[in-house]
Amino acid sequence: MSMTISALARAGDVGVETVRFYQRRGLLDAPDRPEGSVRRYGEGDVRRLRFIRSAQAAGFTLEQIGELLNLDAGQDRKRARELAATQIAVLDRRIADLSAARSALAQLAHQCESSKEGPCPIIGAFEVGPQKSSS
Repeated sequence: MSMTISALARAGDVGVETVRFYQRRGLLDAPDRPEGSVRRYGEGDVRRLRFIRSAQAAGFTLEQIGELLNLDAGQDRKRARELAATQIAVLDRRIADLSAARSALAQLAHQCESSKEGPCPIIGAFEVGPQKSSS
């Protein structure tokens, strides 16, 4: 199967500029242009593009994804597990932070509903104090 960059982008559910960005970052190869013709991509490029997108969805950075792609060729399972464990810890911290933010917001919403007088606790929680003038 041979496809243009736009067909590759569609197959990977990204834009053409995203494909080019990944190429500049060294995550995707830019095939040669035989005698100045259009570059052609194959199924391997689609799989690699989908791998990059899936790894990003799991929270990996582009640098980590590059390392994972290199590990794929070398079968270094230990390093892949280390990268995954690190990412799991990052996700656990993010989940804890989001859970705390959710609890705080739920408490503010409850306070807003139960108190009909005075300023809204939700708006008050996000207000910044008065700005001091520099005069």
